Amino acid sequence: MILPAVTSVLEVPLEEPVLVFTIAMAIFLVGPLLIKRLGQPGIVGIVVFGAIIGPGALELVSHSDAIVLLGEVGLIYLLFTVGLELDIRGFKEAPENAALFGLTSFLLPFTVGTVAMHTILGLDLFPALLLSSVFASHTLLAYPIVNRLGVTKNRAVTAVFGGILFTDTLALVVLAIVTGAAEGDLTVWLFARVLLALIILFGSVWLVLPRGSRWFFQNFSEESYFEFLFVMVAIFGAASLAELLQLDPILGAFVAGIAVNQLIPQGGTLINRIEFVGNAFFIPFFLLHVGMLVDPSVILDGLATLQIAAAIIAIMFVTKAGAAWLVAKIQGYTPLERNVIFGLSTGQAAAALAITLVGYDAGLFGEAILNAVVLMLLVTALASPWLTERAATKLALERDVEEGDDDTDDPNILLPLSHTAELQQRLLDLAFVIKGGRGTEPVNVITVVQPSRQKATERRIADVQVDLENIAATGSAAEIPIETETRINHNVASGIVQGAIEVQANQVIMGWDAAESFRHRIFGSIIDQVLDRTNLPVLISRLGHPINTTRRIFVVVPIGADHHEGFYEAVHLVKRIASGVGAELNVIVVEGSSHQFEHLFELVEEDVPAEFDSIDDWGALLPGLESRSDEDDLIIAISPRRGDVGWHSELEDLPSRLAELPPASFITIHPRQGEPDYDRQYLRLK
Repeated sequence: MILPAVTSVLEVPLEEPVLVFTIAMAIFLVGPLLIKRLGQPGIVGIVVFGAIIGPGALELVSHSDAIVLLGEVGLIYLLFTVGLELDIRGFKEAPENAALFGLTSFLLPFTVGTVAMHTILGLDLFPALLLSSVFASHTLLAYPIVNRLGVTKNRAVTAVFGGILFTDTLALVVLAIVTGAAEGDLTVWLFARVLLALIILFGSVWLVLPRGSRWFFQNFSEESYFEFLFVMVAIFGAASLAELLQLDPILGAFVAGIAVNQLIPQGGTLINRIEFVGNAFFIPFFLLHVGMLVDPSVILDGLATLQIAAAIIAIMFVTKAGAAWLVAKIQGYTPLERNVIFGLSTGQAAAALAITLVGYDAGLFGEAILNAVVLMLLVTALASPWLTERAATKLALERDVEEGDDDTDDPNILLPLSHTAELQQRLLDLAFVIKGGRGTEPVNVITVVQPSRQKATERRIADVQVDLENIAATGSAAEIPIETETRINHNVASGIVQGAIEVQANQVIMGWDAAESFRHRIFGSIIDQVLDRTNLPVLISRLGHPINTTRRIFVVVPIGADHHEGFYEAVHLVKRIASGVGAELNVIVVEGSSHQFEHLFELVEEDVPAEFDSIDDWGALLPGLESRSDEDDLIIAISPRRGDVGWHSELEDLPSRLAELPPASFITIHPRQGEPDYDRQYLRLK
């Protein structure tokens, strides 16, 4: 009885919902991890695995209605997040930049493509117009890459984000007009209907959604997941309105993202939930859906398909490159900015396929064109992320240093402590050193208690409160305000991050016991989760001696860290610690120029004497530190988070190796993410 049931479940293509869902989750996990080892962006891994298991290859999983639904939902969600991340201030200051890029990026491929499709492939006028509109538009497949590298606020990238409003709108207008004309309905009313639909969509969403969102957030904030559900209703309500108006739903989602852009602040709980759900679930399903649409066998499907695909791909890349070059020339963009917008604008996905399918169903396209467009999707799914990551990484490294103001903020520090943590006083002393007696902002000491049985939890809370009272007394003696709090949360990291948001902390200090984390990623489960969930600068400390006894501070700076958006704040923290304990700085630059970093350190406020050295490779770092450092020295490493600008694989196990050195005291500073303008306040005025 059991064997036949198992056999029926395992028949391919698989359609059992739970099994298919499990495979999808495994792909979302394994695909990006494997493809990154090959030097490719993680999102490509999901697309490739989708193609492998889909009906065009192994036929392992059925491309069911459920996957199609979730794929379409993922595309809608992706376009909403694009609108949400759009630099509205920059867009408002220069909407003409988005218009210039959008119109150029659409009209050049559309015009050249129409002529080429008509003359080279022999298509009639309406099929040529529709096919050209397919590759004249673009989908931001590589958006997660520019978001991760922190260049979404760049002027050129902002123009691409805003430009999609023009490219996709024009493509959908062409679709409506051509299909109407194919049905013999090419009249003035057709143009009027499309224009009226656009006016209704933009007007209703931009007038109603911001006011409704503001009212909801003000009156229903007691349960934050209600805010997320409200946003979901807004996304798909706007998408549904667009669909009712016979426009593509992705246009409605994009407009909704722009409408609530300034009502959902960066760094808050809501934006974190939106990004988490999107990056972990909806957007991966969209990428899986795109991969399963790809049919690798089209390569063997005769010369007609290959000839059409070659023509489409060549014209698309050449004209998109021409549009990027022309816009860069007019706007004065750098070559790297030009390359980023070229990579972003070459992405094609389900939107292009949807237009193609409509043309196919209307009898405007044959099977050869349909297969050629699918092949184009595969090529662009690989090329667009690759081109974008190469250029965007260099663009992030090339960010200019700008002057800041002289009014540095009084640090508002969050100090999470465990009831069983050792050397709590040393962590508190480190916070006092960084405070330096400046300002009135408190040190916020927090302990997160994981609930268990009621009596045990109550005893645990009582013990924690006694500890916190003692710590508060220590702060009073140092004349530094201390705010204490005990939180109940099953997830300690979530409690810490939520606490940082609520007290509006601008940096986090945490202690680390190296002996407890060998089975975890870098530091241990809790600390790694905090690093993943907050953009704040985080100082991970292991202090083997009291901080005030420090004689020298060795600062390890990896090549590329100076281009991280939080670098100058990190340098300011290093200088403040050195100034507070009266220690001299010895800066060691790994694989970089010591003279360059000496100049950059001089740009940062706080005068501290420092010596600068450089080493050629990571292999020389630990032997050099071991021979030069003593037990009363402190080692500080500026360590960007994994995947950030300046990250190096050697940083992954550096903490555990530093723990073996004689000083037994080190701090890793993980710089602030996502706020490039924040760094300016730490720079000297010229």
